[in-house]
Amino acid sequence: MTQVDLFSQLNNALLDLQGANLQTFERPLKKISMLLNSPDLEAINRTLKNGLDVERFLEASFSTERGMVGSASLLWPEDHEETMGLTLLLIDKLAADPNFATNFGHHFFYTGNKVIAGIREFTKQLIIPFVRDYKLYIEMKGKVEPNLRLPMTNKVFIVHGHDNGARETVARFLERIGFEAIILHEQANQGRTVIEKVEAHGEVSFAVVLLTPDDEGRVIGGELEPRARQNVLLELGYFIGRLGRDKVCALKRGAVDIPSDFAGVVWEKMDEAGGWKQALGRELQAAGHIVDWNKVMRV
Repeated sequence: MTQVDLFSQLNNALLDLQGANLQTFERPLKKISMLLNSPDLEAINRTLKNGLDVERFLEASFSTERGMVGSASLLWPEDHEETMGLTLLLIDKLAADPNFATNFGHHFFYTGNKVIAGIREFTKQLIIPFVRDYKLYIEMKGKVEPNLRLPMTNKVFIVHGHDNGARETVARFLERIGFEAIILHEQANQGRTVIEKVEAHGEVSFAVVLLTPDDEGRVIGGELEPRARQNVLLELGYFIGRLGRDKVCALKRGAVDIPSDFAGVVWEKMDEAGGWKQALGRELQAAGHIVDWNKVMRV
């Protein structure tokens, strides 16, 4: 069972548990426990549960009740992984004994006289947040320290040669689907060289490189062939090195000789029918951007 499939089933079981009544809650609760004990998760669960005693945890937690119904508090440890391990053990215990589940909800998640209200409340406050955090824990391969991820900028650098029509077409397309097109000659010089101007735009998150037949070249004794300008190839290599190949899309217009060092990198044909727009949209999405496909299809 794949992790994606497993968590889809978990989400379905959670929905069933949320909508269950006193006569039907046991089945989805058992399903959740069964899915969490999948063989695919055995190694992770064994690590999380190691050395934990859920009975001692419950005994200490029940002792916090001070006469009034629903006044008991769960005494969770400070360690995030221990909390996850205890929750796994607790879900198994809740699923194994419906009477314990109703009693647990009544003591720790009391919201009224109806017994099902406590079950729905611990589903909302305990099980749903756990499944969310557990999935994230697995995706991070057991790392529990948060990582700071800066928001991705919508600035896209356009590397171009002498084909102004191709440059403007791509720039306007990007702008219409919500991106900011950075075109070098539109930026102030401020006394900088061309490469310094390129380096000054390190905040861009993606680059589109237009390979257009602006120059001609040949090996000694060979036939002249249309080629992209040398500055375009220089900036192509620069952005591949700076952003990574997955964040650079090359659009080729016409017959252009592709550099041998670039032959293993995917490029897209800039066709007159506009198929390149969907191709560029897919590359932007694969790089982590949110792409509005309704806009892509309308442009």
